[in-house]
Amino acid sequence: MIKTDTLIIGAGPVGLFCVHQLGIIGLKCEVVDNLDKIGGQCIELYPDKPIYDIPAVPECTGEELTNNLIEQIKNFKTNFHLNERVEEIKKVEKKWITKTNKGTEFESSSIIIAAGVGSFEPRKFPTKEIEKYEGKQILYSIKDKTALKDKTVVIFGGGDSALDWAIELSNTSKVILVHRRDDFRGMQASIDKANQLKEEGKIEIYTKYQLDSVQGEEKVESINIKHDDKSVKEIKTDYVLGFFGLIMQLGPIAEWGLNLDKKTVPVNTESFETNKEGIFAIGDICSYPGKLKLILSGFHEGALAARGCFKYAKPDEKYRFEFTTSSKTVKDRLGVK
Repeated sequence: MIKTDTLIIGAGPVGLFCVHQLGIIGLKCEVVDNLDKIGGQCIELYPDKPIYDIPAVPECTGEELTNNLIEQIKNFKTNFHLNERVEEIKKVEKKWITKTNKGTEFESSSIIIAAGVGSFEPRKFPTKEIEKYEGKQILYSIKDKTALKDKTVVIFGGGDSALDWAIELSNTSKVILVHRRDDFRGMQASIDKANQLKEEGKIEIYTKYQLDSVQGEEKVESINIKHDDKSVKEIKTDYVLGFFGLIMQLGPIAEWGLNLDKKTVPVNTESFETNKEGIFAIGDICSYPGKLKLILSGFHEGALAARGCFKYAKPDEKYRFEFTTSSKTVKDRLGVK
């Protein structure tokens, strides 16, 4: 049994910043994540994709953001339990007992759910007999964009991810963007940029087309795309990328007795506590009036949730807010001289 003040479920950016916020007020925590690496969706889905809305950071990738957050919490020596999924949560007297699918058990005075919107997997191509190429030349996320350099890449999709990657990869690859409709769903600035690149001859765009078939023995050599009018076009390519969004699965969280609302957990905005005393929810999984699904919003939520955990970890002490710029205690915890 691992005993700690708070258990954080989810090792994405919001969960990582919450480690920091708990640490500076003197609380210990353990972190569980069902992925095999720290960073959540930032690392799993878009480690190389630029992020532009982190305060005071004009641009960074998901990987850079994750690495900076890990550096920020290194002094707290937090334990991460990766490749583990929380299966069971129960209250025993005033403590929460949490058990993972690998049998690891935690005893904590509070729990913070920072698990995004649960487990997720990409929507895949419905085309038959492409499984043997998936994860090799047919991809649903990009973990190393350097592998695509100087290659021909066909991108399917009409949302922000498809447009963003088409624009990004046009600098180093031959890019062909395919969408089943004439209208794209992404931000207008991205749509305008993609059309500009098309006019400049830097990308090709085909609309009202869908993937029809894939040719190749050991690897993809070409694909056929079919138009709404049934005409077929053959394209020679090295990689095929599909960006059709994610299928979200709440998993065991649905059995924890939380007051779920459309696969999210309602919280009070004073401390982001759920209907269960001592269980908090932050990031994409929580909902409240005016909610914005932004990383910076999750940082704010994590800061307040950490303070909410204090009364459960140290019920005989009164929480006293201290600025990191002036508090010697906080500086000592951060290892700042």
